[in-house]
Amino acid sequence: MPRQGLTRERVLAAAADLADEVGLPRLTVAAVARHFGISDAGLYVHVRSRDALIQQVAVRAAAAFADDLALAVAGRAGRQALVAFADAYRAFAVAHPGQYTATQLPLPAEVGTTSVGHLRMIELSYAMLRGYGLDEPALTDAIRFVRSTLHGFASLEASDGFGHPRELDVSWHHILDAMHTTLSNWPNRKEEQR
Repeated sequence: MPRQGLTRERVLAAAADLADEVGLPRLTVAAVARHFGISDAGLYVHVRSRDALIQQVAVRAAAAFADDLALAVAGRAGRQALVAFADAYRAFAVAHPGQYTATQLPLPAEVGTTSVGHLRMIELSYAMLRGYGLDEPALTDAIRFVRSTLHGFASLEASDGFGHPRELDVSWHHILDAMHTTLSNWPNRKEEQR
């Protein structure tokens, strides 16, 4: 029987917070159960396994991440959209490291293809880059470039991986300037890219 007042949404919210506090690899059903002061078995009423818990944290986090990105880019195009998108991306990844990590995990098809947040993040990425006049297959290449750059910077920042005393925000803005220049001059051939 479910504990009074304990809902699936409360379980997932607590799991997301714990993922940020302890890191996604250390998020377990037992840790969430301890958070609520119940047995592991009591939590299985709301989530069937650790994998299912992490998948649902990913779905929940992707929805929040997509909301942040959408709000940031609304009404913007070109460089303004790129900077707003990148700033929102970095802010989410650094503020929510466990949830961000969850959004990067491959999900089973039945979960990934129905995750509204994941689908919105993909569409927002494509929409932001369409402002640079890119067509396929260059558009996919550009998305991979942007995503890997933002992911790398945010991941290093979240793990204190930058040891140089230069101010991070200064480097960040120079990187975004370089990214804008690169995207503005991206090879946009219709033929198959290497």
